[in-house]
Amino acid sequence: MDAEVEIELIKIVKQLSLQFGEEIDMKGVLFLIGVQELGKGHKIFSKDEKLGIMHIAVCTLLEEYGYYVFAGKDEDGWPHWTSSAKLPLLKPAEQERLIKQAIVLYFQKVGL
Repeated sequence: MDAEVEIELIKIVKQLSLQFGEEIDMKGVLFLIGVQELGKGHKIFSKDEKLGIMHIAVCTLLEEYGYYVFAGKDEDGWPHWTSSAKLPLLKPAEQERLIKQAIVLYFQKVGL
């Protein structure tokens, strides 16, 4: 399973890199997911907003596994989640594997 996820993730990163005309890394993929889910289009974000965008991406990805439930948007249109299940204690490599699997699943659903 890990090999399949890695192959799919490489395809996603290559496609995004081609689409945006520059090399995209994992943080870049998470940022793009967060921006997509925020739905505010292209703009310059502050450092705090960028951290919020990364949080949006992680919550969106882990929602699929039941760790978060979408709670709605605030008055500024930023989405929020509530924790629905305690995240298991994972080693860094296991955390990375979970996020990679979630990224592949996300892009399968949105049709990249």
